[in-house]
Amino acid sequence: YNTNMYPDSSLNLNYETEDTVYWFSSAYDPFNNWSAHVVKIWDRTFYTAEHAYHYRKYSETAPKIAELISVAPSPWAAMQIDKANKKDRRADWSEVRLTIMTEIVRAKVNQNDDVRQCLIKTKNKKIVENSPWDNFWGCGPEGKGDNHMGKLLMLIRGELGN
Repeated sequence: YNTNMYPDSSLNLNYETEDTVYWFSSAYDPFNNWSAHVVKIWDRTFYTAEHAYHYRKYSETAPKIAELISVAPSPWAAMQIDKANKKDRRADWSEVRLTIMTEIVRAKVNQNDDVRQCLIKTKNKKIVENSPWDNFWGCGPEGKGDNHMGKLLMLIRGELGN
């Protein structure tokens, strides 16, 4: 019996054939902002880091929208509320989003031992969010994106001193 919830990535447990879908938690699921890790920040508790991220877009400019995001039943639902209300976002969002995401992920890592252990386990390897569409947070479809999520995870890993 394996007590490690996150299997070695070399096991390739997520794939599909013509007639079957095989799935299991991925080795690095804790890095995902949609992972089921509560984040306590700004005197609030969020279901996921994704909830906290979208909440902060509206907490000062549209508190009712922020509240809807904070209680959304899934990270996907939180994102949909954001997409439907972009005009009400704080005006400086593009300037502050990196700082805010770093604050959220730092809280997630410090508050969730499995996330912290998963990050430590990467040792000094480069971390890349292998997003097939996001050139800002990930490497994007051509692998040349900014990879800000990977960079901030490596920054936080360095702060852990391991």
